[in-house]
Amino acid sequence: MLRSWKVALFALLIGVAFAAWSAARGNGGSAVVQLATFVVLAFLFSPLVFPRSVRAAEAAARGKPVVYWRPGCQYCLRLRLALIGVAGRASWVNIWTDPEAAAAVRAVANGNETVPTVVVDGESRVNPGPGWVRERLRTGPVGE
Repeated sequence: MLRSWKVALFALLIGVAFAAWSAARGNGGSAVVQLATFVVLAFLFSPLVFPRSVRAAEAAARGKPVVYWRPGCQYCLRLRLALIGVAGRASWVNIWTDPEAAAAVRAVANGNETVPTVVVDGESRVNPGPGWVRERLRTGPVGE
């Protein structure tokens, strides 16, 4: 499945440009800090931070909570980082690669593709608090 690297690559390119500009001005220390900062940002916005996405149909068949997300979404990133250790207990579905998933989100988000949208035991929440999601994932089955 295609995983989007556009935002991560853009962050990395900006970081390289800033670092090169600082280095050209003789600020080697600033260049290193800037580059390191943008490398971290690129990593955080990359698909590597999220579990591998599955199709909406596969997520429904698994019977686990479903988190609908998209690359570059700061709220999805916030949720993913808050779920370190329990994120694998949910099925993660990228709405940009699955039209069925995008339609499912629109159905519960007043026609919008607002993510993250989380479905647990038939209950849908649009942009839920990380604590709410974490609590539900702690009590659910262990992921694959």
